[in-house]
Amino acid sequence: MDPKRLSTGSQQVRLRKRTKREWRPLEDRSCTDLPWFLLFTVFCVGMGSICGFTIVTGGAARLVFGYDSYGNTCGQRNEQIEGVRLSGLDHTDRKFVFFLDPCNIDIVQRKIKSMALCVSLCPSEEMKTYQDLKRFAMHNGSELCSYELAGHKYPGLPERFSKCPKLPVPPSKALPVFNRCTPVDISCYAKFAEAVVTFVSDNSVLHRLIAGVAASKEIIIGLCLLALVLSMILMVIIRYISAVLVWILTALVVLGSLAGTSVLWWLYIDHRLYANDTTTKVTKEEKEEVEMSRDNGQALLVYAIAATVFTVILLLLMLFMRKRVALTIALFHVAGKVFIHLPLLTLQPFCTFLALLLFWIYWILVLLFLGTSGNPIQNEETGLTEFRLTGPLQYLTWYHAIGLVWISEFILACQQMTVAGAVVTYYFTRDKNRLPVTPILSSVLRLVRYHLGTVAKGSFIITLVKVPRLILMYIHNQLKGKENACARCMLKTCICCLWCLEKCLNYLNQNAYAATAINSTSFCTSARDAFVILVENALRVAAINAVGDFVLFLGKVLIVTSTAFAGVLLLNYQRDYAEWLLPLIIVCLFAFLVAHCFLSIFEIVVDVLFLCFAIDTKYNDGTPGKEFYMDKALMEFVESSRRLERVVERGRSRAKEAVSEGAEMKPMAPGTSSA
Repeated sequence: MDPKRLSTGSQQVRLRKRTKREWRPLEDRSCTDLPWFLLFTVFCVGMGSICGFTIVTGGAARLVFGYDSYGNTCGQRNEQIEGVRLSGLDHTDRKFVFFLDPCNIDIVQRKIKSMALCVSLCPSEEMKTYQDLKRFAMHNGSELCSYELAGHKYPGLPERFSKCPKLPVPPSKALPVFNRCTPVDISCYAKFAEAVVTFVSDNSVLHRLIAGVAASKEIIIGLCLLALVLSMILMVIIRYISAVLVWILTALVVLGSLAGTSVLWWLYIDHRLYANDTTTKVTKEEKEEVEMSRDNGQALLVYAIAATVFTVILLLLMLFMRKRVALTIALFHVAGKVFIHLPLLTLQPFCTFLALLLFWIYWILVLLFLGTSGNPIQNEETGLTEFRLTGPLQYLTWYHAIGLVWISEFILACQQMTVAGAVVTYYFTRDKNRLPVTPILSSVLRLVRYHLGTVAKGSFIITLVKVPRLILMYIHNQLKGKENACARCMLKTCICCLWCLEKCLNYLNQNAYAATAINSTSFCTSARDAFVILVENALRVAAINAVGDFVLFLGKVLIVTSTAFAGVLLLNYQRDYAEWLLPLIIVCLFAFLVAHCFLSIFEIVVDVLFLCFAIDTKYNDGTPGKEFYMDKALMEFVESSRRLERVVERGRSRAKEAVSEGAEMKPMAPGTSSA
């Protein structure tokens, strides 16, 4: 036998084995995208170094302990700053920051434009005269005027109007951690509150709303817990109501398109009849009205034709995609079973939210540290000393901002990879009773041990798209009202295109993570394999995304409306209906946020199940040795699809036989018959 033929045959066998093995969860895994894991580690070290820089240079201490307008940090001994008078003072006994005019707030820059001093005690009572300031300084040893002014001379000094607090001095209390003297009565922040709450024109309305929230805090907490419970229940029972929701949606879309098209044609015909009646006798003055009426009729005709074309296309799509809609229902049914077998999936939103919350708190603290780090610079307008980053150090803020996007996307990608790994384990385990004790924990361990580099690479790609979009949005907001129409249109177009690209990449990344969970391949290889599978099942993907997303949206609406209805019933005892507004808004926003978090996990489960199903049907056919892994509901869908295909093939074969028999029995030409 030819050795070349043998080698070719063995290569084909190996290729078939390798192809078959690639699309199954592997026990022996290897690290993927290790260089990207190292790059992400280096980037995180850089983020930590920024925090260390702010601590070493005193930025963190200045934020926590506070500093005065001369660059001195309160509560410690300071060094002299060149060119700044009254710097380098010993403030060991002065631990609190006191603002001479705490109500002088710069709304644009979001900071207090007042001279700040370090004092040993915050004034606990209102002071209306400079004599009260003198008495407070003499009795408590806390001088509230600038350091060069003697406390016993306050009432007679000419500098008291610029270097002493603005009278009357409101009573204040020190913040627990940041040691700032804050007025007890926050009414002096009314301008700032009006700028934030622009829709409130009467302060009494704001007070009533806040009072309503304070009086209903127990109800608000209870309703938030109700939204949480409803979201968890919906993820389990949605498999029972998905079929009803899908067919109701389909019927409403079809009926709505038919009704809209009929109304447009009716308006056009009515307009034509009216125009024919009015154009029989037309004067010169009415010609312009007739021409305008003719233009309106042509516009109605265009609208009616466009609506007809849309309706026909929609009906054809519904006809051809009815099987795909059935697949969506089957996937929802199986996704409900996944949550029954893997109940810890319901904790994923909590874990992700906790991780994001901890990171965001850290990020905001370091950002505040950066705001008080750098070199001391005297403000030319106010004469106050501020700390700013200069030179190359000013780019630390940009590095920190990019870290916010990348690490946040990394945390979200870890959630997607964890869910994908657990669902893949569920799908490719034939006997569900032999599932691991904790598939979620096993998926997390696989992620940490092997696939952090893949997650880092995927999240970095999203960052490359999101950061330019955020920059363009910032530029658009800064130039609002200044740019011309063309520039505004171009900016909005770029922002929209980047947003669409980000959504597409998010969907592809999610499927790439699922492919990595199956194959243990790198990000690019997994993305390519997943993209090929998705393209081969493009109509199914469209049906699942369109129908499934709308069903999940209806689920969110159901949770929000149910929570709001319960809120109305519980708040009914309050006769002042204006006090309902803010509690109901808070409850509805929280209900939507919770429903979105939980149903997003459900959406990820459905997408991963579809990818597994597509791979299963591509490489297996149900014969011995190629048995399906899929659930019974998906098996029934496959069997019904095969029966339908056999009926169609049988009809085609009968049609071909009828055509061939008709050709054979064609009558002979005249003159050729036998005598």
